[in-house]
Amino acid sequence: MGRSAEEIKKDIESGNTALGIEFGSTRIKAVLTDGTTAPIAQGSYEWENRLENGIWTYSLEDIWKGLKDCYADLAADVKKQYGLTLKKVGAMGVSAMMHGYMAFDADEKLLVPFRTWRNTMTAEAARRLTDLFNYNIPQRWSIAHLYQAVINGEEHVSRVHFLTTLAGYVHWKLTGKQVLGVGDASGMFPIDPATGQYDAEMLDKFEEMMVPKGYPWKLRDLLPEVLSAGDEAGMLTEEGAKLLDESGNLEAGIPLCPPEGDAGTGMTATNSVAVRTGNVSAGTSVFAMVVLEKTLVHQEIDMVTTPDGHLVGMVHCNNCTSDLNAWVGLFEEFYELMGQKTDRNTLFGTLYRKALEGDEDCGGLMSYCYLSGEPITDFEEGRPLFMRRPDSKLGLANFMRTHLYSSLATLKYGLDILFKEEHVTLDKLMGHGGFFKTKGVGQRIMAAA
Repeated sequence: MGRSAEEIKKDIESGNTALGIEFGSTRIKAVLTDGTTAPIAQGSYEWENRLENGIWTYSLEDIWKGLKDCYADLAADVKKQYGLTLKKVGAMGVSAMMHGYMAFDADEKLLVPFRTWRNTMTAEAARRLTDLFNYNIPQRWSIAHLYQAVINGEEHVSRVHFLTTLAGYVHWKLTGKQVLGVGDASGMFPIDPATGQYDAEMLDKFEEMMVPKGYPWKLRDLLPEVLSAGDEAGMLTEEGAKLLDESGNLEAGIPLCPPEGDAGTGMTATNSVAVRTGNVSAGTSVFAMVVLEKTLVHQEIDMVTTPDGHLVGMVHCNNCTSDLNAWVGLFEEFYELMGQKTDRNTLFGTLYRKALEGDEDCGGLMSYCYLSGEPITDFEEGRPLFMRRPDSKLGLANFMRTHLYSSLATLKYGLDILFKEEHVTLDKLMGHGGFFKTKGVGQRIMAAA
């Protein structure tokens, strides 16, 4: 039996609740849970990264407007459902898309626009660091971005005072604490699973390499403090409460958990944190995470951690549903032109289910879904492409099936390394994200990959 509205109201009024906020690639989401951890209210805000001067980014204005609007949407949902003004929350946490580059000076000013995970401009740095550490450093990791800026001789590097991720930045502004959950931190710089902290030997190697450059900083001092799941990570300050809730109703003093990456929330939400479990997140990007028993060294496999510091092998692809969504948008435009109206869930569901009627070989149709560069297959920039031979069978079912397969094709490269070369074994693989919203379709395509 579900709980009564009166019981839920008591939890809201007494603050026996938890608030989770996640900055995804296309949506910022806020979810309020009650004392039994059941979701009781939610809010969201849609946003989109922009390609500016060749760099995929979101502005600081985007970040704060999005957070405020998302929280306001949640508070309005609480008011609508329960007739209450949200004032107290028992605990909260922030998560966001991982890695990338947010560099601040001593005056807490952002030195260059936020460089997101989607950028593929750090190939040289990633290669050199992988050789130096004998440990795979992907292009989107913060250390690759910093070192590429060093290689490029970027003027701002000498003034870097603090580096963090998007989740770390928002958490810092809400609490005043420059900390990061170990899962997100493992995408800034390699983590030593034995200590749960940044790998000391690799830090030494990097700092030694930097000495001739004469920068006034040491990498150790630039990185956020690493915390594990369950550690105290500060309280919502008066300033933080104002940043979150413009109405001024939310009370400060809420304890926060360590800020995490979206991969960490995916692992937690699907309960894929034990060895021999894994999960696939499929939306704007697609990544598979498998909790491992030993370290692997492959260009296609990132070594990250669970929120409590256990070793994880991650296959991360920059491109998944962006090209597919663009085609669905084209069908939506045509449909409206014909004087029809439909909601997007119905549209996606209908087209996804149609894909299951397609031929096994997709009728000879072919798609490359690369909206942006793709490090796994060595593409520096995106060029979405759809093609067919004169004798291919072009129909809606084959067309949709082709694009669904294309969304996961790059992921298969990495999964083949994990399962066929390294013989990693799994008892359970869970899927989450927009790709799996239409029941039974994404799961079947994923199983094929």
